[in-house]
Amino acid sequence: MNKNIIVTAIIGAMILILTNTVNAATDNKAEWYWLASDNKYSKFFNPSTVTVTKKAKTDSGKEVPTEIEAWTKTVYTYEGAEKTIKEYGITKSLPDPKVLSYSLALLKINPQTRTIQYAREDFYNAENTVIWSTTEGRVKEINSQSFDEDFYAAIVDEVFRHGEVDRKNAKDRWIDLWKFTNDKGETTNCIADTTTMQLKGTNLILWEWEETKNAEGKVLSIRFMKKAVNLPQGTERIAAGSLWTPSTKWTELDDEYDGAYRAIKNEDPDYKGLVRLRAYAKGYSTWVTRYSITGNVPLTQSEKKEPEAVAPTVNSQEKTFE
Repeated sequence: MNKNIIVTAIIGAMILILTNTVNAATDNKAEWYWLASDNKYSKFFNPSTVTVTKKAKTDSGKEVPTEIEAWTKTVYTYEGAEKTIKEYGITKSLPDPKVLSYSLALLKINPQTRTIQYAREDFYNAENTVIWSTTEGRVKEINSQSFDEDFYAAIVDEVFRHGEVDRKNAKDRWIDLWKFTNDKGETTNCIADTTTMQLKGTNLILWEWEETKNAEGKVLSIRFMKKAVNLPQGTERIAAGSLWTPSTKWTELDDEYDGAYRAIKNEDPDYKGLVRLRAYAKGYSTWVTRYSITGNVPLTQSEKKEPEAVAPTVNSQEKTFE
């Protein structure tokens, strides 16, 4: 068969697949599965569009998905449309929020980094006409503060079936790490989000919520931090974060170590947190390595003597940005 004919056939097939996928997502009769609703948004996704587009091989030869695509749908109230238009900076294009009815988005998800890329977004009016589109491809990391967390959990579960949705909604999503009261009566409490925990080599990657209150119970500060904790070495570094105070509200967290690792000393208040993270990584090893494509170094014998369970005490819905 002529090579040109073969190439033409392949290209034609690819175009047909892409067209069918887009049609499946944009068809008003598409099977949209409801995920969540509030006074601003209702979120849906189409399970039939979930597709693994990239894989990586582990040392054992097992293939692990590293990119997943799917279409999602967001329906807006007036308040949700107004907020969305402002955040996107498209007030000139869409001056009247009443015009924005819903949007469809093609997402590319990387489960190893907990990121979502918006490959394509189309905004629609009530007559199902596209009124604004973008293929900017913005990338977002998913944590407890992310609008997209419902999308991420549902789509990843369609592929891996490891319980992302259940863990996101679980009462024991957040676990206590440590608590300390200084001589002024100020109490700092630090908790960890188990949904974000992933073991990469000897580093446990996670997000923590650290809250300080005065003796009267008034919140003085909150630090919301992404950390890499080297479990065997007992060191940690802050990879990203935000700081809240009554006067400044939310600002970027200024890390005094500039992202470098610091040693967690035995006498430090947060050493108890290190002990509990080691315990969690052992007791829930399947969970923290659920999407791993590289080998994880086992804990040492001395670390295996730590407690094997961590008491969960904090509800996942309690920790949100103001």
